[in-house]
Amino acid sequence: MALPGRLALRTAPPGPATGWYPVARSAEVGTAPVPVGAGDRAYVVVRLRPGAEVTGFSPRCPHRLVPLAAGTVVDGRLQCPFHGWRFDAEGRCVEIPSLGTDGVAPPRADLGAPWAVEERDGWVWVAPDRTSSLRPPRLGGAVPQPEPVPAPPRPVGPVLGNLDPALDSAWHPVARADEVREGGYAQVRLLGRTWTVHRTGGQLSSVPPAWGVQERLGLIWLAPAEPADVPLDVPEDGDPRAVGAWLPGLRSSAPAGPLADVLLDGTRATSVPAGTAPGPLAVSETRLEREAGGFTGVRDEWSGEPGPDGGGRLLRRTTSVHRAPFQLMTRVEERDAGTVRTLLVLLQPEDADSTRVHTRVLLRGAGGAGVPPGALATAVAAQKAVLAEDLALSALLTGSGLPLLMRDELHVPADRLGVALRLALADFVAAAGARLRASA
Repeated sequence: MALPGRLALRTAPPGPATGWYPVARSAEVGTAPVPVGAGDRAYVVVRLRPGAEVTGFSPRCPHRLVPLAAGTVVDGRLQCPFHGWRFDAEGRCVEIPSLGTDGVAPPRADLGAPWAVEERDGWVWVAPDRTSSLRPPRLGGAVPQPEPVPAPPRPVGPVLGNLDPALDSAWHPVARADEVREGGYAQVRLLGRTWTVHRTGGQLSSVPPAWGVQERLGLIWLAPAEPADVPLDVPEDGDPRAVGAWLPGLRSSAPAGPLADVLLDGTRATSVPAGTAPGPLAVSETRLEREAGGFTGVRDEWSGEPGPDGGGRLLRRTTSVHRAPFQLMTRVEERDAGTVRTLLVLLQPEDADSTRVHTRVLLRGAGGAGVPPGALATAVAAQKAVLAEDLALSALLTGSGLPLLMRDELHVPADRLGVALRLALADFVAAAGARLRASA
């Protein structure tokens, strides 16, 4: 932001001795945020309207620490690409969509900003802290070399990454069961190591030896050490009335923890397809129950059309289940269509920057009815589109894992599943650590 009362100052040599840092050429800064560094601190600079003055902000949204370099300018405000939080020229958070039109952003939702941002001699200058030089120095024909963009500050508390030692104490999916036939093998990556899984005489084993290898839910699972996790129960698995299909295996550069957080996030999803809700839609708050190894959350969606009891008509019930570390199930009961759709997403932490995603869709008709023709293909196509969007969003994440200390991020009521995920993972890490210490 520009400072009032600009004064005529003596010429000073360019550079940080004056407290001002040249960060980018003026012509390079438009309405797309540009990441810059000044005084070993990271910022983004942007024009909130074409031709407007340049504004500087702290580099990440406080909600989920998403880099604001991937944000956009909407109606003169900087908008985060994840959940649409918007910030004005002073860094104040002026809109959080999940809070509704009457919601008030908490104080910690505001962005930090440098002391001043100015343009001079065709360059954008940033003063991170108050300085006695009210304006940047003249360049006098010199061409400055901007500082490299530093990494944003790390979270204060623990962060669960893909190579965390606690993850040894869990079952992890490593391959589809049909990928390892009798007498065959598959090489897989898990927790930064290469494992070879063999099937011989109907038995599974691994090289190097693991605590256990087993087949479950149509996948092969490997536990490097004695597991401390709780298996996920899937009612439709093995149900003769259900039909299912696997999606092609995918990979994400995001660690499994942040990716699970994205996959559990229901605030970005379209709640009811166009034309299926005859009246206004009401969505209940998620009813959350913490359980051994994870949690279950239930959310109902109602139409404004009166039901048999005079209230709204229940359209859909969505049940989200998590079992630590990275087993996710979403079960959707479509009341009008008469179907139950179960989505399994099981994450394999391969390396620090690689997570394999195993996804299965299961459909069952309600009340013993069959699945309508073409319904499975439609559900698979829809899930492919949703998963592609989730993976594209997760690619924006730059952290080494999921922060487990609540204060390292800012949570709002819509984040109930995300908060429950962090608590469940923190409990798992504690239990795994206790088991490892007991066996040492």
